[in-house]
Amino acid sequence: MDVSSNNKSGSDEQMMDILLVFDKEKKTINAVKGIDENGELQTVPPKQEHNNDFLKVDKQGNALENFLKNFFSQLKDPTHFSFFKVAPEDTERTVKIIQENIKNPTPTADEMLDKIRIEPKDLKVENPKESTTQEQKPDTNKYFIDPNKINWDDLKNLGITKEQLEKSKALEPMLRGYKSPSTFPIEANFGSMVMKTDARLSFRPDSEGNVVLAIHGIRKEPELDRPFFGHQFTDEDKKNLRETGNMGRIVDVKYYRTGELVPSFISIDKQTNELVSMKASSLKLPDEIKGVKLDEKQKAALMEGKAVFLENMISAKNKPFSAFVQVNAEKRSLEFIFPEKEQKQTQQQGQQQRNDQPEGVRIPKSLAGVELSDKQQADLRADKTIYVKGLKDKEGQEYNAYVKVNHEKGKLDFYKFNPDKAKEKAKEITPANEHKTQVAVNSEGKTNEATKHTKEPLKPGQATPTGEQKKKREEKKEEQKPDKPKKSQGRKMK
Repeated sequence: MDVSSNNKSGSDEQMMDILLVFDKEKKTINAVKGIDENGELQTVPPKQEHNNDFLKVDKQGNALENFLKNFFSQLKDPTHFSFFKVAPEDTERTVKIIQENIKNPTPTADEMLDKIRIEPKDLKVENPKESTTQEQKPDTNKYFIDPNKINWDDLKNLGITKEQLEKSKALEPMLRGYKSPSTFPIEANFGSMVMKTDARLSFRPDSEGNVVLAIHGIRKEPELDRPFFGHQFTDEDKKNLRETGNMGRIVDVKYYRTGELVPSFISIDKQTNELVSMKASSLKLPDEIKGVKLDEKQKAALMEGKAVFLENMISAKNKPFSAFVQVNAEKRSLEFIFPEKEQKQTQQQGQQQRNDQPEGVRIPKSLAGVELSDKQQADLRADKTIYVKGLKDKEGQEYNAYVKVNHEKGKLDFYKFNPDKAKEKAKEITPANEHKTQVAVNSEGKTNEATKHTKEPLKPGQATPTGEQKKKREEKKEEQKPDKPKKSQGRKMK
């Protein structure tokens, strides 16, 4: 799990934030989706279910500033809004802070919001609005790699296509200078020799400004016995890298382009076992991580590459947790490292939960439209019978039923009587006697003489059609009567 300077975790989009927008006139807060062809702002509610619609912005230096300048230059009347750059998992919490601060402003909230506020005037946007034609031009400024300089024909020779990278959501991070989140099968033909391997991919500019594809193949183990760009690993370095994936200190690494020695962090890419370095000067530390403020001593230790143990952090699910935090050069950010004891405890808890689950039967959180309480779920796991009201059949009509785990069939059974108290009478039929006909007709498609022509779903407790349903049935029968056959006009066969 990663932690960026905005306390964001994740690997695929660890360097991305979203934009919240406050409409100064309407006093509403939404998440930015984009800009339409008329320069009007497009927004969606700031809820996690709309995460795929959120406009993602790179949080790094010049790339972020260039993107925002381009964004605001296309926006019609940008001063009409206030924008806030936040990590996706902090969205709903930040919305609440903004809402509270509108009603009851406080210096603390003002200070917090000022840190994430983005005003168009601060970016010195010269052209408030550009034409639609200009808007449709690809914005290469927001990327570390210029997409126009990629030779896709060369990549196709390796079995890699643009569509493949887009579909796997690898192209965006690669254009921002990162490796592909996952590995790809590579096949290279060298005449009499064919090389096949799985590898992570990245784009790199060469000395002439062209874009080349870097292939990060999977290694059996990290090469710790060989010098890494001029650095010879000590026994302590090797121990740290093998145990945590991070070396835990800063060393001088020879920069391959200029040959200069650059103070850097070193980590292992856990997908490929490749050694990766990161300039120490590029590390940006937050003031707090998951609700825990960092003191100067902790910041100094992190800047040196050391692991710092933080207690009582608050997760995205609002639960407290503790872990080591350390720089990971491969992820270019801080990451959480959980103590071995805590990892074992988590694994044991997960195993216990699996043991509590009846074998072969999944206990759902909801059943036929009804949310099951924690107690009801626990009772089912304990092989007890529960009574559930307001269940809905396939036609949306409500009924009640006793529910119990059937271990032999590996499913949940529904009963009209409590099977624990009346086993000799209980039958696996309809959930309750008053709903017998309703469920049979609506969910199981069964009919009797009274209901066979009824097309509408029966209501709870209903066994025969209503007067209105009978009327519709008669009308339907009348419509379905065949017309009287006409006399044949064909010629008689001789």
